[in-house]
Amino acid sequence: MPTILHVNASPRYANSDSLQLARHFIDSVQAAEEETFEVETLDLFGDDALPVFGRTAAAAKMAVFSGQEQTPEQITAWESARAVFDQFASADAYVFNIPMWNAGVPYALKQWIDIITQPGWSFGFDPEKGYRGLMEGKQAMAIHTSGVYAPGVPAAFGKDFSSTFFADWLDFVGIEDAAHVRFAPTVLNGDVDGTRKVADAELTAAAPQFAAKLSSVGAFQLVND
Repeated sequence: MPTILHVNASPRYANSDSLQLARHFIDSVQAAEEETFEVETLDLFGDDALPVFGRTAAAAKMAVFSGQEQTPEQITAWESARAVFDQFASADAYVFNIPMWNAGVPYALKQWIDIITQPGWSFGFDPEKGYRGLMEGKQAMAIHTSGVYAPGVPAAFGKDFSSTFFADWLDFVGIEDAAHVRFAPTVLNGDVDGTRKVADAELTAAAPQFAAKLSSVGAFQLVND
């Protein structure tokens, strides 16, 4: 069965606009096809959702990158990181809800990205050709929200290093089939409901194609079983 990994990067849960939009999109995807898709949700702000990626894990990464052997402590840290990556890699498609924090992504999302973006896992490297993403053949929907910033506002109302960073990361790991929907601003807005409805409509319109691609993945899996 095709699997969607929903990565929730908001700690606000029921009060989160981005999470509500993500759930709306997933429901729309499920309704678009007779086939049922498996949905796994990763709450990045949940208790013990992510392992620490500190001194030992960083040393383990550099050992891999430089072709050296890892110490037993580094192996343990590397295996913890690998478990997070395996969850990411096993999914066929992704839905991300990403509130803007201080012009960038929430720190828990950056931590998750830093854990799974490892050489030989999500990307490869050639000294002559450079980096190459290894996550080809997957699709993603990224939902971005921000309270004050919106495209076209004066610089005094903020800048966007969140969606630009995230789009670049998706491309870096090889997820080129990616769509981005924005609901902004969510606070400094005289017609919040109207802006939300526009985002809802964009997500509803994107759901059938997203679902169709997932169904084709499922058909391929059946053929190769």
